[in-house]
Amino acid sequence: MAKGFQTLPGFRDFYPDECAARNYVFEVWRKVARRYGFVEYEGPILEPTDLYRKKSGDEIVNQLFCFQDKGERDVSMRPELTPTLARMAAARQRDFKKPLRWFSIGQHFRYEKHQKGRGREFYQFNCDILGEESVFADAELAALSIDLMREMGFTAEDFKIRVSDRNAWTNFAEESGVPEDRLTAFLQIIDKMERAPEEKTNELLKEFDLDLEKVRAFIGTGADASDTLKDLIADLTSRGLADFVEVDLNIVRGLAYYTGAVFEVFDIGKGMRAVAGGGRYDQLIGLIGGVDMPACGFAMGDMVITDLIRETEAPNQLLDAAIAGAQSVDVFVVIADEERRADANKVVQDLRNAGWDVAQPLSSVKVGKQFQAAEQQGAGFAVVVGAEFPEVSLKNLADRSESKCDADELVASLSSLAPAK
Repeated sequence: MAKGFQTLPGFRDFYPDECAARNYVFEVWRKVARRYGFVEYEGPILEPTDLYRKKSGDEIVNQLFCFQDKGERDVSMRPELTPTLARMAAARQRDFKKPLRWFSIGQHFRYEKHQKGRGREFYQFNCDILGEESVFADAELAALSIDLMREMGFTAEDFKIRVSDRNAWTNFAEESGVPEDRLTAFLQIIDKMERAPEEKTNELLKEFDLDLEKVRAFIGTGADASDTLKDLIADLTSRGLADFVEVDLNIVRGLAYYTGAVFEVFDIGKGMRAVAGGGRYDQLIGLIGGVDMPACGFAMGDMVITDLIRETEAPNQLLDAAIAGAQSVDVFVVIADEERRADANKVVQDLRNAGWDVAQPLSSVKVGKQFQAAEQQGAGFAVVVGAEFPEVSLKNLADRSESKCDADELVASLSSLAPAK
């Protein structure tokens, strides 16, 4: 027997239940972003590889699905959206009032080891504010990330927003004698400090005439490390969100383009995974597009947040309900007399025209099996079309109550019992 085709490593099939779960996450992302006044945009999946080299250097190529196209151009499947955003914003920045409040939900690709919560193909929510240098823009994004989590059913016992300030670390490095050209290397050590053995971190810090004791003393200063952090915390506290936030200078985020406040959304008690993160990147749009424009943003991937939802009781219940709702219909039209199929078709179409999700049997099936199909599809109501037509029976499948009405009055009768989806 020939072996069948399988999905490539790190790529996914979305069967109906997985697709419904993915769409639920998308709906939460869109709903909360729009609640905050953000508008949706999108860019191409394929970009010139040099766009990513410009942002991250030549080493990024090892993480890309890159190839030469038929026009002999060096192109890559996008691993992230920020470079595309910078290119787009710079190209038409005069056409939009500042600040820009943009979000996107799109597919991305990274050629890296497939593991739990991380694939070679994934969807990501990106949310950015462009053209605003105030720390209150950073606070707006942190608040939005908190409300994303809350909308999914998470509480302050499930997650925390850990905030930090890259400028505070830059100042600390300068005062500690770290050469400017070694700043990125120093910050990468700090970024990995929580996950690395103390001995290894101390050994690396010796190259900068530093040790863990001095670094930890700085981390212990918390919000006092910078005015940015003080203002950020004050803003989130005024929104009533203080319970979700903590200052943690261990967070520096390894990407070199961050220039100010940074934050990550961490789950509590399930491995302390970062499920979202971002920060201020005031120089990137100038680097890519030649336009001086302050910016800040964050991203959340679908794989890790879906895993966390599945592992947390209340969010998982919301997800299960959303999946059930996505796979159910409002009404199942039962054809009790096959000679009335044409009449049943009109009933189905009238209901659909009125906004109801409706299913019907597509072949001659016993009435009992039709009712089984109605329950399997989660229908709330069944409409029975039989020999008595134009009179039809309307059955509430939840409480088993039944009434009769003329087919022309069915939409009104059904609407009086429950609204369409």
